[in-house]
Amino acid sequence: MAHQKYQHCIEACHDCTAACEHCATACLGEKNVKDMERCIRLDRTCAGICALAEREMAADSEFAERICQLCAEICEACGEECARHEHMDHCRECAEACRRCAEACREMAGAGSGRTHR
Repeated sequence: MAHQKYQHCIEACHDCTAACEHCATACLGEKNVKDMERCIRLDRTCAGICALAEREMAADSEFAERICQLCAEICEACGEECARHEHMDHCRECAEACRRCAEACREMAGAGSGRTHR
């Protein structure tokens, strides 16, 4: 089953989605929200692509590998932005989740390279 084949990556995407949603919400409560604007935007983008990647892997989509490649790129950008604010617990935790997800997505996409598209 596809969901078992991609289980590690699916779990990393799920955890990253939750961390990004939490981070974006917490950032909105910070004193200077304007300074957190890029973080919030990337959190939302990252949560969206992680949820999409999770869903497409579970469905064994022919596009899952390419989506995971993009997911890794977005997770990396989000993680780097959150790392700039590591003095905030929510940003530090999000940066860690993003790094784990980027790694899992790269592994998943690399493991299946050569797969033909339907």
